[in-house]
Amino acid sequence: MEIKELRKLSNEELNKKIVETKDKLFTMRMQQANGTLEKPIQLRTLRRDVAKMKTILKEREIAGGNE
Repeated sequence: MEIKELRKLSNEELNKKIVETKDKLFTMRMQQANGTLEKPIQLRTLRRDVAKMKTILKEREIAGGNE
């Protein structure tokens, strides 16, 4: 996802997205272990998306805003 799109989301929505993305990551890791993963690059993309979301949450925490 684009960082601009993520910044528009509330903290609750970001937390939900993080959980959903981590679930996808788990599923994809299992597919990779089984050898059925079609696009391995998606693992990196999802990990980066989680990092982006966590960064936004941390920035908001530091700024003191609970958007």
